[in-house]
Amino acid sequence: MPAHQDSHVGPRDLTRWTTPVGRFLVRCVSPLVRWAGPHAALLLLIAIGGGVAAALTAASAEVYESVVDADGVAALDQPALELAVSWREGWFDAAVTGYTHIGGPIGMPVLAVAIMVLLAARRRSRTPVILLPAAAFGSLLMTVAGKDAIGRLRPPIELAVPPYESSPSFPSGHSLNAVVIAGVVAYLLVLRQNRKRTRLLTVALAVAFAVTMGLSRVYLGHHWLTDVLVAWTLGVAWLAVVITVHRLFLTFRLHRTATRGAPV
Repeated sequence: MPAHQDSHVGPRDLTRWTTPVGRFLVRCVSPLVRWAGPHAALLLLIAIGGGVAAALTAASAEVYESVVDADGVAALDQPALELAVSWREGWFDAAVTGYTHIGGPIGMPVLAVAIMVLLAARRRSRTPVILLPAAAFGSLLMTVAGKDAIGRLRPPIELAVPPYESSPSFPSGHSLNAVVIAGVVAYLLVLRQNRKRTRLLTVALAVAFAVTMGLSRVYLGHHWLTDVLVAWTLGVAWLAVVITVHRLFLTFRLHRTATRGAPV
């Protein structure tokens, strides 16, 4: 894994931790890296992070449900659904249905695997093979944990566009997975992009994909708006964990290389 090629986003060095929290995190992880090595520590930290994220998702689901009931956050849901229904057209319904399949349980894994293989082959790097499956697995854990914790009903079936779905509504798995997968792909791409304009375009496309995928779920009546909003929040949080763990890997991998190559 060519760590030296992935250690910068433009002029920013990802292995330099300028905040007290970042430096504290490096000190905490350092014993684990010395014991297990950078690669094993990377996988172990992602596994631990995924478990913690799933547990926090289940716990936060209960808090979310209380907030919705108490403060009327769900008042956003019915108006958003009614607006979506008013905008529907037969041809557009079919187009959005086709688009939302990209983020489904078949389309998203196929897309992620294709991108992973392409990036790994072109770069001769294991980074995509580690980060993309790890990020996707954590996203799946969070989706399952949230659905099991609340079991929220989807919008009325008479207001939904077929094909209908019967699994719990909260959180939107399409929305959460779109944020995570698009975010990791964008992160992997910007690591090798030298032009600022290209990096901005890559991030903008990833954001557009995640946003439109989430809104498509509301438009089709497959999810409430708050299911999508919370899924975006959870997805961004998990994406931050994955990127932070990779930065820690780069930090210790490059530090090890520099130490071994230093003159005695």
